Amino acid sequence: MQGVGSALGPLFLLILLGALLGRLGQPGGDFWPRMERLIYCLLFPAMLVGTLATADMQQVPVGRVASVLLGAMGLVGAGLWLVRHWLGLAAPAFTSVFQGALRFNTYVGVAGAAALHGEAGATVAAVAVALMVPVVNVLCVSSFIAAGTLGSGGLRQSLLALTRNPLILACLLGIGLNLGGIGLPGWSAATVDLLGRAALPLGLVAVGVALRPRALLRLDPGIWAANSAKLVLMPAIVLGLALLLGLDPISRDIVLLFAALPTATSAYILARQLGGDAELMAALITGQTLLAMVSLPLWLRLVG
Repeated sequence: MQGVGSALGPLFLLILLGALLGRLGQPGGDFWPRMERLIYCLLFPAMLVGTLATADMQQVPVGRVASVLLGAMGLVGAGLWLVRHWLGLAAPAFTSVFQGALRFNTYVGVAGAAALHGEAGATVAAVAVALMVPVVNVLCVSSFIAAGTLGSGGLRQSLLALTRNPLILACLLGIGLNLGGIGLPGWSAATVDLLGRAALPLGLVAVGVALRPRALLRLDPGIWAANSAKLVLMPAIVLGLALLLGLDPISRDIVLLFAALPTATSAYILARQLGGDAELMAALITGQTLLAMVSLPLWLRLVG
């Protein structure tokens, strides 16, 4: 593994570039919302399909990676429900804390994995996305249902959205092409590769554009609970499980990377649509993204 700072530094600079562009209002209009939609619906799914369809899946300990990542998510999620009343949060605020503790920024994760370990890291990252995206979406929607912020109409729309999630569909397609021995025949491999290359740099810039510095002024128990769970507790549990199950160094680094990622910018949209505390969610996204620029390299240096 090359130096953590030299690997992750350019990724964080792209995020900061996006924050600057957002601050300056460039390019203006609805450019960035449309660009983020393009990344989410086409470019990033293309990268996942290309990686999973051609990956040597036998080199990834899928069972142990799943046990580590999904086990940690389950423990943190259950822990938050156990301390919910102690935190004294209203239902909308708790759903945002729950999202802030469990969701992860896929753009930073996949870009970081490729920067740290090249093609091998990207393959493990794609497997991690395939495992985590469906589970985290189900858990987060379930939290809205259990907290009572979601009406019946919202429930139907949310369940329908899960079946149409571009990342879930891309993972299923890529795995199907791989297991079927089809891969990416003909010109499709080069085409998908070109689309995938555009996903990560544009995705990282879009992460920066979505940051809301003013939201950092909000400080309450929900902020501390979500940030502690996401940036400290989650990676600590994952590292312990990875060592316990004897993951190889590459898989260990990638699961730790994904555990220590800041929450996803898409969580803000979900909070607005399903009755969460959108302003708290904006504060969590912005704060975690900035804090992760320090905490993420520290966690990786710990094992590197």
